Amino acid sequence: MTEISPRLGARVMALIDDLARHTDEPGRLTRLYLSPAHRATADAVLGLMRAAGLSARIDAAGTVVGRVEGREPGLPALVLGSHIDSVVDAGRYDGPLGVAAALVVAEELRGAALPFALEVVAFGDEENVRFPTSLSTSKAWAGQYRFEWLEGRDAAGLTLREALVTFGGDPDGIPALARRPEAVAGYLEVHIEQGPALEAAVQPVGVVSAIAGLTRARCTVTGEANHAGTVPMGMRRDALAAAAEMTLAVERLSEGMPGTVATVGALAVVPGAVNVIAGQVDFSLDVRSPVDPDRHGLFAAIQAECRAIAGRRGVGFTSETFMDNPAVGLDPGLQAALDRAARDLGFAPLRLPSGATHDAVAMAALGPSAMLFVRCRGGISHNPAESITLEDADAATRVLLGTVRDLAGLPH
Repeated sequence: MTEISPRLGARVMALIDDLARHTDEPGRLTRLYLSPAHRATADAVLGLMRAAGLSARIDAAGTVVGRVEGREPGLPALVLGSHIDSVVDAGRYDGPLGVAAALVVAEELRGAALPFALEVVAFGDEENVRFPTSLSTSKAWAGQYRFEWLEGRDAAGLTLREALVTFGGDPDGIPALARRPEAVAGYLEVHIEQGPALEAAVQPVGVVSAIAGLTRARCTVTGEANHAGTVPMGMRRDALAAAAEMTLAVERLSEGMPGTVATVGALAVVPGAVNVIAGQVDFSLDVRSPVDPDRHGLFAAIQAECRAIAGRRGVGFTSETFMDNPAVGLDPGLQAALDRAARDLGFAPLRLPSGATHDAVAMAALGPSAMLFVRCRGGISHNPAESITLEDADAATRVLLGTVRDLAGLPH
């Protein structure tokens, strides 16, 4: 490394720690899209951007955007950032790490004459926890916003439209957020790995090769509710027992396909009484792979096996696919730039796919995009135990800074 003190990492960690105080639930970090905590965090990031010399605003969909012009006004922008919303009971690094690293890079480059504009972005709906959306704020930039999302409701019955107005956004202003591809020079996102590969390889950073495609479905098993004490075992049409066998089939079929994963993450049992045989079970199915034919093949195999189980057990089975996103390959040129910057610092970064979806998926539809993963302890994410070291935060920030200097033709 070029200097002993990890000062950039220390700055990043301090910013993340400060942003973590904004939560909707005392005692744990929960910051859902358009919530009061999201607004407070957006305002805090807005202030940090302005202090770093950026012209900053919060856009119509709730994204915080800061910009500094390049050598001349109006040049295409190299965009750095991530998201500031969270899951329920979250860790503090998923999202804010990428925003904080981008801010620190902007601080380090203040006053530099760049051949592109530099933008720092804090998207607001990457987790898609509160409303039935999919990367809505970054997809607004990519011109892929689905306006029916505005009528989707959260658990309290509030529509996204209503929440956006309360937040201070503007539903009618969303169409104007779409960027022209020629206005974007590229997008770089730093993010915790959310997996164990970097820790196993004893490397602080890795360059993401692709982002997995994702298929999600709502599945329903229909049996017959009846008295738990009076119906013989061989005469039951138990929807929960069938759903349990289907869940184990999902696990079994996935184990034979390296790199492809499938998950049943939620089940709802009806009537859900201790003395009643389950008459219906609704469960979720999530299938992911960086190779689309593998994902489609596994999904089809799971569906076929679930139908076979249903037929054998005398229950009904239906499945409704509500998401089918293709895998996204990231830009080879930007991957190479991240790799060069990491190797200049003495690292040997892995090339690895991402099983999680990120705002880079939407941004890749707009222009060249790439991601840098950062080692996290135990590969744990979406959990308060989420953890990275100061040294790894420093390494990632220096790689991002070196990449921007490389792309700008500046000495490292």
